[in-house]
Order: sequence, then structure tokens, then C-alpha cells
Amino acid sequence: MILVSECRIEENCVSVAMESLDESREDVGLLINNNGDLDLESTKKNHTRDVHILSCAFLLVFLAYGAAQNLQSTINTEENLGTTSLGILYVSFTVFSFVASSVVRSLGSKNALILGTTGYWLFIAANLKPSWYTMVPVALYLGFAASIIWVGQGTYLTSTARSHSKDYQLHEGTILGNFNGEFWGIFASHQLVGNLLSLALLRDGKEGNANGTTLLFVVFLGSMTLGTILMCFLSKRNDKGEEGPPKPSGSFYSSLVSLSKLVIAPLADKRMLLIIPLIAYSGLQQAFVWAEFTKYIVEPALGVSGVGGSMAVYGAFDAICSLTAGRVTSGLSSITMIVVGGLFIQVVVLLWLLLLYSLTSGLMGSMYPLIMAAMLGIGDGVLNTQLSALLGMLFKHDTEGAFAQLKVWQCAAIAVVFFLSPHITLHTMLVVMVAAICISVASFLFLMLQVEKVLFSSIS
Repeated sequence: MILVSECRIEENCVSVAMESLDESREDVGLLINNNGDLDLESTKKNHTRDVHILSCAFLLVFLAYGAAQNLQSTINTEENLGTTSLGILYVSFTVFSFVASSVVRSLGSKNALILGTTGYWLFIAANLKPSWYTMVPVALYLGFAASIIWVGQGTYLTSTARSHSKDYQLHEGTILGNFNGEFWGIFASHQLVGNLLSLALLRDGKEGNANGTTLLFVVFLGSMTLGTILMCFLSKRNDKGEEGPPKPSGSFYSSLVSLSKLVIAPLADKRMLLIIPLIAYSGLQQAFVWAEFTKYIVEPALGVSGVGGSMAVYGAFDAICSLTAGRVTSGLSSITMIVVGGLFIQVVVLLWLLLLYSLTSGLMGSMYPLIMAAMLGIGDGVLNTQLSALLGMLFKHDTEGAFAQLKVWQCAAIAVVFFLSPHITLHTMLVVMVAAICISVASFLFLMLQVEKVLFSSIS
């Protein structure tokens, strides 16, 4: 049984490696119509158009949600309603991510994207009348909506990149890198746009002012609505892998068995097990920025009004790094170098905070948090683009399942930080982060060595 599993894993690795080496063997049969003639216009969709639409739609949706998330701890303070609802949200997100792949497979990635926006719209609407009776149920539903929108996003973008590379006979790894770079670059700018918008509408600095927050969330609802409408203009795509998982049969028992296979199957793959530490760290570092960095580093140095500015810097460098990293991604070797470089920058910040940093006054005291925010943004941009490109390359036959696992482990890490944040010190959190980054780098490098080993043996 173990031997069969190992063989299957090795065959998958060989397939990925050979495809990245020789893209000239791509099947050109997609360009042939029923009469045997070359039919370029009917088969070559405007793939780049879909990437532009997807990126802009996510920007419109998440500039509203991201800014609202950053404000939860200051506008919904009664009995910690804001932070508690976020913790519930990410627990729900984690649980629903286990079944998100089967939901996306049933709906199709485009429909999943459209349905997923409804959860974010309701979350913003609930903030107009925040209470335990509105925020908690909406947080639970948003966990479901977020799970399918992110699995749908990864599946849709990967399918678009593969189709583009086949239609135009281009290197698949390069196109995956370029498309992910554009998406994550535009997406990351939501922190910049959303926080500047919040700053403009709450310019008196009083986040709890009812008139200011009401106007802000009405504007956010308008942005959400535009993003949802934009999703409707995406082209429908065939998201199925070449040998996709079996479809559920009619009986309830068989459906449960098939669903459990969809959830558990990716965890039987050694490659996925080796990527999970890096995925978990990517969620851990995002939650660290939201819950710890802004609270213990930015606010003492710059005040509450400086949180929005530091997050804008974080988002700007995140966006620039995402675009740059995507452009230079061409295959597994480039992904390895980019990931190691990005994690090195983040570990420098963590060690700086752990061993050297102390609150100071003056110009440098104000600049240090902004420099750290920029460095953390660079690391986040690297992880976002490279993890998406890596999963797209390694798990071609179960894209939905791979991206579902991405959100499961990311959100589990985020939820843990939100719930533990009030009970642990910054020093303890930094020690955990450094340990996590060491484990994730070791696991990731071991995976890359295994893939390179299989590639070398297949060539020789």
C-alpha cells in the first residue's frame, strides 16, 4: 500500500517536472474545430481580460472588507464584539474550507466567486447595525462564503493560466507566475486604497463617530456591489483536472464517502504535507500583522491614527512585491529562490523585534514601524504569489482540493492568533513566529530537493 502511494507521488512529480521542462509538447488539439480546421478565434478566449476583471473585482470587494476588518477592534468594542466575531469568522472559514472544493466543483468556479461575494456584502451591512445578533450569524456565513470564493479564485486563475499557455504555446510556469503576480499585486493594493479611504472619511480621527462610520460603510457597500457585478462578466471555464476526482454517486452514503475522499485525498500526498508548514506560516504572519504588529509596535509609536498609514505602506509594498515576484517566476527553481528571499526578509524583522527593537522618540522612532511594515509587506507578497503558483504547478489534477487545503491551514493559523492574542505576550508570539519560519523553510526546501531528485532521475 505504501509502495503504491510512493509510486503515485513519484509519477506526479515526474509529470510536473517534465511539463515544466518541455512546454513544446502541449496539446494543440484545442485549436482544431470539428471540421479539422484551425479555429483560433473560437478557442482562444481573451484570458488576460478575465485576469484583469478578476483582479479588479477582488480589489473592489476587499478594499471594503480589509479596511472594515482593521477597524473591528476600535468601532465594535462592546464585550470585544469586533475581535470575537473575527475569531468566529476564521474558525468558520477553516471548517468550511474542508468541503469548499466539492462545493466549487459542483457550482463551477465563476458561480462560486459570485456567491462568495454575498458573505462579504452581508458583513459590511451588519456593521451598520452591529450587535451579537447580526455580527455572529453573518461571521459564520462569511466563513462559508470566504472558503468558496478563495478556492474558486485559485481554481479560476490557474485554469485561466493553463488555457492561455496552451492557446498561445507559452511556458505554463511563466504564465502562472505572471497571472498570479498581476492578481496579487492588484489585490494587495486593497490595503492601501481601503485604509486611505477610511482615513479620508474618518479624518477627524474618531473611529467611533456614528455619522462617519455610517458613511464609510455605505461607501463600502457600494464598492462591494460593483465588485459583485464585475464578477458576472467573467468567462465560464472548465475547471476539471485531466483526471479529476470521481463525482459523487446518487446515494447519500456514497456521497459522504466521495466527499471524505475529496477532503482527505490531498493529505495523502507527501508534497502537500511538506507544503502545509509554509501555508500555515503564511496565515500566521498575516494575523501577526493585523493583531500584534499594529497593537504593540505601530500604535505606541505612531498613535491610533498611524495604524492606517502603516497598513497603507504594508499594502503598497505587498502590491509592488507581488507584481515583481510574479513577473520573475518561471518554474520551480525561481519559486524556491523567491520564497527563501522573502522569508529571509521577514525573519530579519522578527529578530529585530525580538532582540533589538525598543520604542524611541523622534524621526527614527516614527520611521522604524513603517520600515518594518514595508518589509513585512514584501514577505507577504512573496508568499501569496509563490504559494498559488506552486500549487497550480504541483496539483494539476485536483486544483480545487489543493486550494481548499491552502485556505484550511491559513485560516486555522489566523484563527489561533486571534483567539490567543489577548492571552500571550509579544515576545512569546515572536518566538513562535521564528520557530514556525524555520520549520516551514526546512520543509519547503526538502520538498524542492525531492522534486529535483525525481526530475534528475527521469532525465537520466
